[in-house]
Amino acid sequence: MHARLGQSTVATLWHIASRRQSPGLHCMRAPVSAYSRFDGLWRHPDFLKLWAGHTVSMAGSLIGRFALPLIAILSLDASPGQVALLRMADHLPGVVIGLVAGVWVDRLRRRPLMIWTDVGRALLLASIPLAAVLGLLTLAQLVVVVIAAGTLTALFEIASRSYLPSVISREELVEGNSKLQASSSIVEVGAFGFAGLLVQVLTAPIAILIDAVSFVVSALCLGGIRKPEPPVRPSTDGHTTGMAIRDGLRLVVHDPILRALAGAKATNEFFLFIWVSMLLVFLTRDLEMDPVVFGVLFAIGGVASFFGAVWAGGVERRLGLGPTLIVSFFITSATVLLVPLAAGPFLLVVVMVGLPQFADATAVIYQIHEESLIQSTVPDESLGRVTSCLRVVGWTAMLLGTIVGGILGETIGPRGAMLVGGIGMLPAVLWLLFSPIRHLRSTPIASSAA
Repeated sequence: MHARLGQSTVATLWHIASRRQSPGLHCMRAPVSAYSRFDGLWRHPDFLKLWAGHTVSMAGSLIGRFALPLIAILSLDASPGQVALLRMADHLPGVVIGLVAGVWVDRLRRRPLMIWTDVGRALLLASIPLAAVLGLLTLAQLVVVVIAAGTLTALFEIASRSYLPSVISREELVEGNSKLQASSSIVEVGAFGFAGLLVQVLTAPIAILIDAVSFVVSALCLGGIRKPEPPVRPSTDGHTTGMAIRDGLRLVVHDPILRALAGAKATNEFFLFIWVSMLLVFLTRDLEMDPVVFGVLFAIGGVASFFGAVWAGGVERRLGLGPTLIVSFFITSATVLLVPLAAGPFLLVVVMVGLPQFADATAVIYQIHEESLIQSTVPDESLGRVTSCLRVVGWTAMLLGTIVGGILGETIGPRGAMLVGGIGMLPAVLWLLFSPIRHLRSTPIASSAA
């Protein structure tokens, strides 16, 4: 039933996107087109395997991230601080290895690295339901598993982004990335609701087993790819890892646009993760919501994300690039305040918790144009370093926000901590407002390599 629901959702959303992107297509012919024009990468067997593995793994990861904190809350009776500690463990690996993981990926073959990180994550996560069945599960085990799996995930993500051009041609990269992004948004629609049902019916530890199996499926899909990778090219230019990291940081600090984006990201992510660190504690204990209820509410975000991707270009053409970035960023930040303010009748509480999920559309609009702006203003030879620096800025802010969120949750309670996080996110938009970004009307032409 879940598979049929997922196929129906994919077909419906893909059909809507096709109609929006091809306004001249007659509405009566659109359904035929949606199912009959399987050209391009639909006919690329290696990409289809990569895409299938990505989609299944993404679904499992969403279920796992939903279920892991609930194991601590419902099975181990964890305190707010302990739940925050678990979230810290999820963000710590990216902060620690983020700047050097790219170097490791460049020195190894990427497909075997991705396969072994999938296998490693599957084994780590499978230890959780096994320990739960044996009555041996502890918070310490959860933390160790999350840190180890997070390290493998950081390596996988960087390797995956670098591996795609080895599977498809450069002319197909836009289509390939679009399909991967679309499936991520669509999977989110069903995964959160399905995760809530799994936790409700089978318990959270057993739901983690689904995540472990998804990594096995991903490894099998990757193993079926036949196209050989280009040979690994050794570093011969004498440019050390430390020098590359320093150059990337210097570019971010000295460029006013990159500096504004980094400042907005750091401020937003810090306060957002104060808010996020207490979210499930607040929903389950303060609002007494069943996991299946807020799982369905979270699934709204997946639908909103998809339509945000579809509308992103039109919004930018109507408002201009700078206003689009500023407005979408502010809307996304402001709506989270509704959740800690939720009170009163059950229906009102559900509405206040569910409404911010619609802001996932503006979040995706911001992310698309933020990435395009970075790609257009950073020279090609520096883009990887700048991207990794900005990611580490975000990961570090997430980690610090989670730490502070745990402290605030223990001292002023989950609702109070989430109010602090929601209010603190509002000034983040000032980084964009008082920068050259506000004057941009369109995406600048990409810089040529120096």
